[in-house]
Amino acid sequence: MENYNDVLKHIGLRFRVERTKRMLSQERFAEIANVHTNYIGKVERGEQNLTIKKIVALANSLDIPIKDILNF
Repeated sequence: MENYNDVLKHIGLRFRVERTKRMLSQERFAEIANVHTNYIGKVERGEQNLTIKKIVALANSLDIPIKDILNF
């Protein structure tokens, strides 16, 4: 069974990996996703509680399947 904090860190790491694969800065990712740059930083560090709706929106902004973010 996964710990809540571990799950947030995993999701954040997956977003960071996918963002860097696309050679996007946090600033550019934030622009595409229509969120603040600080929000992206918190997500990637596993500090931001994410709703399913926000996970879907962020994944869509990177044009990746949700399963790639949630795959453990």
